[in-house]
Amino acid sequence: MGVDHHTVPAIVLGRGPTALGILRCLQLAGIPAYVACPPGDHVTRSRWFRPTPGPTPWDGAIGPHAYDILRNMPLAEAVLIPGADDVALWLADLPHSELGGRFKVSTSSRLSQEILQDKSRFAAFLKSTDIPHPPTFRIDSIADIDAIPFDTLDRVFIKPVNSQKFSDVTGVKGIWVKRKEDIYEAWHKLHEQGFMLMAQEYVPGSAADHYFVDGFRDASGRLTGLFTRQRIRISPPDFGNSSYCRSIPIENLQAPVDSMTTLLSRLDYRGIFSAEFKRDARDGKFRILEVNTRAWTYVEFAARCGVNVCEMAYQDALGLPVAVASKKYVVDAGCVDLHRDISTVWTQDAATRGPLPRILLQWVRAHFHSFRFDDPSPGLSVARRVVAQRLKRYFGTWPILSARMHRFIAK
Repeated sequence: MGVDHHTVPAIVLGRGPTALGILRCLQLAGIPAYVACPPGDHVTRSRWFRPTPGPTPWDGAIGPHAYDILRNMPLAEAVLIPGADDVALWLADLPHSELGGRFKVSTSSRLSQEILQDKSRFAAFLKSTDIPHPPTFRIDSIADIDAIPFDTLDRVFIKPVNSQKFSDVTGVKGIWVKRKEDIYEAWHKLHEQGFMLMAQEYVPGSAADHYFVDGFRDASGRLTGLFTRQRIRISPPDFGNSSYCRSIPIENLQAPVDSMTTLLSRLDYRGIFSAEFKRDARDGKFRILEVNTRAWTYVEFAARCGVNVCEMAYQDALGLPVAVASKKYVVDAGCVDLHRDISTVWTQDAATRGPLPRILLQWVRAHFHSFRFDDPSPGLSVARRVVAQRLKRYFGTWPILSARMHRFIAK
């Protein structure tokens, strides 16, 4: 499915493992790429990393100044691929700007992006569909909290309307509330910090009840790529990301796939997407939780299994025929974010985690989230950082560290 190397380059707009995954997907397709990211970011350690051309590399920050950066960039043409929500929303306006002729992007309308990214608008939109979803209540005032039927709901948590900003500031995706009084307290505190919030019923079930429908929808409305996977373990618990997941056959998730087909058609969606569902332990229904409108953190895993949505986005942006991925991709393949999965397994009891030999076999057979033998530096940098953090936690900080290490070695 590769393309000629003498072609229009792509620019990856993102950071961390997601940007690294996009870069590697493009490399797999033979597409030359630059990366716009902060200096020293995780992705800069990749052997394929190249900063954007020009006197000052673009750090990926968006806004009015970014138009000046693009305007002065010594490229006749390029395709931009987002790795973050705010970037995807910003790029929705690019085709209608003066730079739209030079810098291409496969994107939906701003309205479609906003409906999917704004959790309260998404919840309101879902009410007009038959797609199963958890009860959700936007909180703009005390009266909104009073109106929440708290006693009729299962476990409840507070989540932000804008998850990216919330997690950047607080470090979490959601906050548990046991009583309505907890909602009042949390809302007052977070509302003062400028966060728009909502309360949602937590869909009961385990980490392994989370499923994902990932893929690509082109400008003509074709679903040229579909990839389904199951989360097996999560880090941190409840509101974290997958630490180990596996690919599963599309037919195993037919109801969520049908829901996504309907949703994307209703919104006339175009581009990369990744939707999360959870199977409700009470009735077995797959309830949709959220939809990412850009490449997700495990995007390289999908490409390794045969569904390269970054290549599709590149082709679609340039108006080229989009390669259709086979629905018979590699199934029962695993992908592990190893250091986080080790932490997860370490804290689980035996009944929850299952036999350790089975987990070790999963790790041996899995694709690693950052580490690859042909591009080892990103993964090794993570390993070095984790080891340094563990040593610091055990031995303490300088100047005490050296003495403690000597005592430890002497034992």
